[in-house]
Amino acid sequence: MGALLLLLVAAAGAFTVGAAPAGRAAEQTRTATALDQVIPAPASVTAGGSPYRITPGTRIRVDGSGEVRRVGAYLADILRPATGYRLPLTTHGHAGIRLHLAKGPFGAEGYRIDSGAEGVTITAGKPAGLFHGVQTLRQLLPAAVEKKSVQRGPWTVAGGTVRDRPRYAYRGAMLDVSRHFFTVDQVKRYIDELALYKINELHLHLSDDQGWRIAIDSWPRLAPYGGSTQVGGGPGGFYTKADYREIVRYAASRYLEVVPEIDMPGHTNAALASYAQLNCDGVAPPLYTGTKVGFSSLCAAKETTYAFAEDVIRELAALTPGRYLHIGGDEAHSTSHEDYATIMNRVQPIVAKYGKTVIGWHQLTGATPAKGALAQYWGMDTTSAADKAQVAQAAQHGTGLILSPADRVYLDMKYTKDTPLGLSWAGYVEVRRSYDWDPAAYLPGAPASAVRGVEAPLWSETLSTSAQLDTMAFPRLPGAAELGWSPAATHDWDTYKVRLAAQAPRWDALGIGYYRSPQVPWPST
Repeated sequence: MGALLLLLVAAAGAFTVGAAPAGRAAEQTRTATALDQVIPAPASVTAGGSPYRITPGTRIRVDGSGEVRRVGAYLADILRPATGYRLPLTTHGHAGIRLHLAKGPFGAEGYRIDSGAEGVTITAGKPAGLFHGVQTLRQLLPAAVEKKSVQRGPWTVAGGTVRDRPRYAYRGAMLDVSRHFFTVDQVKRYIDELALYKINELHLHLSDDQGWRIAIDSWPRLAPYGGSTQVGGGPGGFYTKADYREIVRYAASRYLEVVPEIDMPGHTNAALASYAQLNCDGVAPPLYTGTKVGFSSLCAAKETTYAFAEDVIRELAALTPGRYLHIGGDEAHSTSHEDYATIMNRVQPIVAKYGKTVIGWHQLTGATPAKGALAQYWGMDTTSAADKAQVAQAAQHGTGLILSPADRVYLDMKYTKDTPLGLSWAGYVEVRRSYDWDPAAYLPGAPASAVRGVEAPLWSETLSTSAQLDTMAFPRLPGAAELGWSPAATHDWDTYKVRLAAQAPRWDALGIGYYRSPQVPWPST
């Protein structure tokens, strides 16, 4: 009998470094998060087998490449404070947690997690996939793992296999740093929040009527003067080129690509105020600190406009290693249709000249979208059929679509009439409304193949602190991320709201404030 018991204990992995003692298996099974309870929902989950427990003996094994080692170091930095364990990186031997690159059906961002008594292995074809697998692993561990001081375990990962890859290649979030300026550290904080949910594009709205936020050497007055204020008349601010490079670097370390936006021909008052020659009448308007839109415009008839556009695009493209450059194009109400088309059709080739792919708000389809251009749709359910048809027709002829319907994923919209922050021009957007739509079927007449992905914009007319950004982004941001990542077959509000509620302790541990929507069954406090 004693020999039989010894064999059973050994089979349970009690004598494997980092494995769970058999006597605690039931406890760990109770505390481990099920593999299918993460956000975004994985493509495929096979649960079963013994869980793995991180212990003081756990090491993190990485492949030899520097990029894989950096992902391993990132994981260790997350796990060490709360566990109190050393978790050294190694390139050989048994480790407990392994990050491994291999050939397979992973694509650029997919991964597989295999978890059992002996350890957890994350396998991917590219380092980005390993990084996304790390985000899933974080959510499989207790929420207390996110805290910065030693916490009580156990640190258990459920047994089984996760196979995962994204539905869409473009999964974005926009931050408006023009209406209110946000510092480099505030942007980094938001990047970390985006990375947790596998978002891979950070769209920075760098210019608007209220502020110009990026230094341009050839037009040196743009940033210090055009960026000297913000909504309500605050001090504003701008990014030096070194600041912007640091944002780009940090985003890349979290596998996000920065998409800079210089909005034109409207939303340009900060530039017009900085340089009189950009105005048709040669007179610079005053700086603007209000919130109305549609009153400003570059001058289509002046060659200075196109010299200005080329200088800005050239310098910004040189700073931006990513594929895209956004030229705005929305709400140009004071620009005639002819002038609008002239400006957009002349600016798009400049973007291509400097090696970038054009993105514009969907009004770009009223001009002639360049080959390969992407149109970012921000219309609503109530948008006219004619406007929707114009965008759909462009999509039928090869223009790609990024979907950002304002009454679904504009994160600055109020949740309800009683929400103190945010705007309501697109209506009230509660959590279920934000989540419950299908990008592939959203725009009538647009082929599903034209949809490149989803982006959740966060405009800042009423937002000026990181805490306010958090309140508006959470809990809606994870839903937008899931729409971009997860297979359509996983989309179900009733199961999603339970997974969403389970994120609350993690946000608490991370210091992320959020709106406690009554639509979500939050855990009791």
